[in-house]
Amino acid sequence: MKLLEERIRKDGIVKPGNVLKVDSFLNHQMDVELFNEMGKEFKRLFGDRPINKILTIEASGIGIACVVAQHFQVPVVFAKKAKSINLDGEMYTTKIESFTHKKVYDVIVAKKFLNKEDHVLIIDDFLANGCAVAGLIDLIQSAGATVEGVGIAIEKGFQQGGDIIRGKGIRVESLAIVESMDDETGTLSFREQ
Repeated sequence: MKLLEERIRKDGIVKPGNVLKVDSFLNHQMDVELFNEMGKEFKRLFGDRPINKILTIEASGIGIACVVAQHFQVPVVFAKKAKSINLDGEMYTTKIESFTHKKVYDVIVAKKFLNKEDHVLIIDDFLANGCAVAGLIDLIQSAGATVEGVGIAIEKGFQQGGDIIRGKGIRVESLAIVESMDDETGTLSFREQ
């Protein structure tokens, strides 16, 4: 998606450790008009699938997932990284290692929000090592639901996550795939799609 690639080039900051900082428009301050264009593109890409639910993980994926859900006219479920007193009933749980935070989280979704009749589209802001997406797939499979695909805003194509998830036979559509990043020069390149 050229619009997203242009925005990354303009406002993204390449940091040491393969970190791409896009907090000015994607995962801290959010450009809702950009999100709307991303939602349209995900609808175009996955509109042929019988999607009745969007699943993401807190926190950065929620904004994008909500806008995508408007285009599909379906609810969003977000996996929580911490159990709170507001959660009740039975839960699906999995463990996810965060690339950004270098931490392992217990991630949970209430069983009442995910079941075997669901056809789920996973939406997230980044795909790097694939741990978050793999964990969400695990939650969906635990529920007996169907994974209809994975929609990613920015994929780091030089890391293994995309290959791992695609290797499981799951359709992954990334709006921008970063092929390389250089933290010394601040430059990055995108994979042609």
